[in-house]
Amino acid sequence: QVQLVESGGGLVQAGGSLRLSCAASGRTFSSYAMGWFRQAPGKEREFVSAVSWSGGSTYYADSVKGRFTISRDNGKNTVYLQMNSLKPEDTAVYYCAVAPAVVITTLTYEYDYWGQGTQVTVSS
Repeated sequence: QVQLVESGGGLVQAGGSLRLSCAASGRTFSSYAMGWFRQAPGKEREFVSAVSWSGGSTYYADSVKGRFTISRDNGKNTVYLQMNSLKPEDTAVYYCAVAPAVVITTLTYEYDYWGQGTQVTVSS
């Protein structure tokens, strides 16, 4: 069983920044991709960003391109999401997730393990 522990969520003014972290522990994989998703009230969970095992490939939803940056530290089994220029529409519960694959996937059902979620609220 893989456990994912998130931190860094909170309240921020529009235009501000937050940095989310997610540390994985438990079962290890020879390689895996990691991603971030978010879910606002009344909406489906949506893809935000993902990073490959090597960290050399990243992908972002159009809504966050140029504002968010994903990175990972395999030595610490940790993935990060730096969020800049935050907007009220970024308000959601953010989840990190692990897929036992090298390549990036944007599909929710491809991810086997999920964090508990952390609330990000952006005020106007």
